Amino acid sequence: MAQKRDYYEILGISKTASVDEIKRAYRKLAMKYHPDKNKAPDAEDKFKEISEAYGVLSDETKRKQYDQFGHAGIDSRYSREDIFKNIHFEDFFGGDFFGGGGGSIFDIFFGGGGGSARERRPQPGDDLIYRLQIPFKTAVSGVEKVIEILKTETCSVCKGSGTKPGTTPKTCRVCGGTGQMQRTQNTPFGRFMTSSTCTACHGSGKVIEHPCTACHGSGVVKRKKRISVKIPAGVSSGSRLRISGEGEAGKLGGYPGDLYVDIYVSPDPIFKRDGDDIVVKQSISITQASLGSEIKVPTVDGEVKIKIPHGTQTGKIFRIKGKGVPHLHGYGRGDQLVVATVKIPEKLTSHQKELLKQLAQSFGETTHSKSGGIIDKVVNGVKEHL
Repeated sequence: MAQKRDYYEILGISKTASVDEIKRAYRKLAMKYHPDKNKAPDAEDKFKEISEAYGVLSDETKRKQYDQFGHAGIDSRYSREDIFKNIHFEDFFGGDFFGGGGGSIFDIFFGGGGGSARERRPQPGDDLIYRLQIPFKTAVSGVEKVIEILKTETCSVCKGSGTKPGTTPKTCRVCGGTGQMQRTQNTPFGRFMTSSTCTACHGSGKVIEHPCTACHGSGVVKRKKRISVKIPAGVSSGSRLRISGEGEAGKLGGYPGDLYVDIYVSPDPIFKRDGDDIVVKQSISITQASLGSEIKVPTVDGEVKIKIPHGTQTGKIFRIKGKGVPHLHGYGRGDQLVVATVKIPEKLTSHQKELLKQLAQSFGETTHSKSGGIIDKVVNGVKEHL
């Protein structure tokens, strides 16, 4: 895919150009390259190019995004309709510009509206949505995955024309190539003329007498395609990735649609996400909590050691800097939060009970061997923090 030109270069303006300067530059180029006036083969492509540049630079939000991130900041956030739909001919040339009437650039050049001229224009293909499930650790680290989709693509035999190679479409005899059927009706209030889409050519103005055998005259074929998708580090469930031009094929030579990849992150049994932080519950013993210790805890990058100070209570949070989720739209990473949980032994040996009794006596507390004694008080005292 050819690299896009700089929007400022396309309009022939500086990066400090005012809104009025941008509008004047666009009007001058639009007059030069509008395909109803300029019959050069590449006129329509150039007209779309300058219109895309104007659609971005004339919008304050889109312009800031483009100045900061370049074409990547526009392609990842805005569809063609978002860029073209607010550019109206009448804003520059009045409603009768080249006989085209009003309407937005998107409607007229990308199939958004109803007149015969619009219906014969190239129309964009539909967008596709692919739902991709990935593991938690993959969402944190990022990955490049290959997905397979079923989509329409321009027929390689007829190049999208729908006609058998060596033949050309014929002008529709019913509508004379206008794509419209007109009917005049006399009424008591006068003569009225109505028009509707031609039923013979369906508004194209052309009839294919010898259809392409590969696509049966449709100009597109269905096929499976493998597409490489770069999943950035830090995505979360609900993130949507846009892959320009990988949607359904356009009609009559129109641009293909886009492919949107919706991300779903599978839950992890150990790691939980809180914003860009990762939360992990870590079990420690009564002796580790009482006397202090050094333990290993899991992170998405592998185990690390942390120090547990003496007297640690259940619910105590330890922060490990930089072991969280990468910031999706910035630099650096969040932290990992380790929540301590003091583990209560469910069974004690006679020797362990005796040691706990001695510990209780050292605190000057009365000990009892039966349920409800000091051992239960120690255990229940810890449980209160859970």
